[in-house]
Amino acid sequence: MPNSHRFVIINGDDFGFSRGVNQAIIQAHEQGVLTSTSLMVTGDAADEAIALARTHSNLAVGLHLVLVCGRAVLPPSQIPHLVDSMGNFSNSPLQAGLHYQFHAAAREELRQEIRGQLEKFRESGLPLSHVDGHLHLHTHPVVLRILVELAQEFKIRVIRLPSEELGINLKLDRRSLFTKLVWAGVFGRLRRYGEDLLTSKGIGFANRVYGLLQTGSMTEEYLLGLIPQIQADLVEIYSHPAVLNHGEPLNGPLGAGQAELAALLSKQVREVLIANNFELTNYSKVLSAEC
Repeated sequence: MPNSHRFVIINGDDFGFSRGVNQAIIQAHEQGVLTSTSLMVTGDAADEAIALARTHSNLAVGLHLVLVCGRAVLPPSQIPHLVDSMGNFSNSPLQAGLHYQFHAAAREELRQEIRGQLEKFRESGLPLSHVDGHLHLHTHPVVLRILVELAQEFKIRVIRLPSEELGINLKLDRRSLFTKLVWAGVFGRLRRYGEDLLTSKGIGFANRVYGLLQTGSMTEEYLLGLIPQIQADLVEIYSHPAVLNHGEPLNGPLGAGQAELAALLSKQVREVLIANNFELTNYSKVLSAEC
């Protein structure tokens, strides 16, 4: 039987990426199960996202730290070892991760940029629910240590650490097997490092975080298969809902955003959460209840 007092945070990533992403996140919050979102402060539609968040007080908002495949908040002249002349980061997570690990000048500029994005979020006036990162580069040990150092100043109380069972995922969907095996190994090690670091500093994280291994395919069918198998009591499920608007860039494969939005609007998904004793919540509410 399911345990009592189980809590699930349903998060939409890439808030502020585009008007279509913003539209999907608000729709999923108003009409579906979405309780939380993560803001890209340099996204093309970040100002609209902030305005929408201010009128939806029950939507918890965290920082979606962008250090790859996106634009920096600081000017290129201030962080020349991080971005190109247009202020864009590398589009390769592997290249970016190695650069941040082994380039001393880049690491110092990284600290400035992370501070800059946290300051930009603080300027919005929104309470900071949590911190996660685009393509999970925030779990890189160099980045995570900087976030921990800045945690007290910026009131960072929760950081996402991806953690899901490879066996459950493959039982539901065996596509992209090699990629999933690699990601499970890499992010499993990063999770263990992160758990020790965050625990030592009193920073929270969920028992399980689902979305990495099924990125771009967090569909209704997948969630209906996944949720009854979850054993943890504090869980985050994240996806990338989006509405397709003409002329706007995509934040995932064509059609993925609409499919993931449909999953968040699904009555069946809501019902299976209830049947498995999950209460919809967000990190802010969880932390308030603990105080």
